[in-house]
Amino acid sequence: MHWILIATLGQFLNAIVAVLDKYIVSDEKVMPRPFVYAFYSCLLTGFWAVIFFVGLIPPLAALGVPSLANVQFPTIQVISMAFLTAYTFFMALVSMYDALRHSDAAVVMPIVGTISALATFGLSYVFLDVSLTHGHIAGILLISLGTLLVARALPEWSVVLHVMHSGIFFALHYITMKGLFMETSFDDGFFWSRISFVLFALSLLMVPVYLDKIKAQSKSTTKKTGVIVLATKVLAGVGAFLLLKATDLGEVSVVQALDGIRFVFILIITTVFAHWLPSSATDKDLRPKVFFRRFVVIILITSGFFMLFA
Repeated sequence: MHWILIATLGQFLNAIVAVLDKYIVSDEKVMPRPFVYAFYSCLLTGFWAVIFFVGLIPPLAALGVPSLANVQFPTIQVISMAFLTAYTFFMALVSMYDALRHSDAAVVMPIVGTISALATFGLSYVFLDVSLTHGHIAGILLISLGTLLVARALPEWSVVLHVMHSGIFFALHYITMKGLFMETSFDDGFFWSRISFVLFALSLLMVPVYLDKIKAQSKSTTKKTGVIVLATKVLAGVGAFLLLKATDLGEVSVVQALDGIRFVFILIITTVFAHWLPSSATDKDLRPKVFFRRFVVIILITSGFFMLFA
């Protein structure tokens, strides 16, 4: 069950990314266009294909670092699925960033995570013919319930569609990635999916309207912002790699349900480092009922987490 621990580490990194993302998309002076941020997120995620050159070092290849030796010329099936992973990821990001721009992260992120986990749970039965143990099912449901309770309120109607769209497309992304790994090997699927991310992002530049948006935003972005975005995407890339590795080794629905543990990490990070974080990235509500709600959430999510090992 070591893949659960791999996914947990990935979610810890994603918790850090979520705090930084909230700061980036909520500050008009940093990155006001969710579409442009999603474009750079997709483009930088694709460049994680460079890890294959690291895998050329024999000792690292022996540790499981992806190697070019395991990459084959793609079939039409692999190419199609790889581009579908890029499309679903980009669409999920655009909707999530747009929702974050108009609503609080404490409302948007938990509901996106819950929808994604439950949708992945259902789609894995339909498309992957997955059969889970009773412990896994109970753990998924407990974590999903805890994740949903993280949300302090329901989003406004103007944000609901963005949240639902994002959660469903994240589920489709991970289901497609799992299918890609089943179609070929992890190294092969990971390589061609990263290449597809880059090609998909670059293809957006061929649309004049999109090109103008990206050029205008890029010119107004400061060097400091660029560093923050780059650092965020590096962390996101490592987190994504760990989650995909866990998806390859284990059950995609369980890996997605573990998104709930990310909110426990977010709570810890924003509490411990609240003094140093910008107000847009923290929640400093210390009322008793809020504290009790967080306590219940932590109990549900951690209980569900340990049931995954049953």
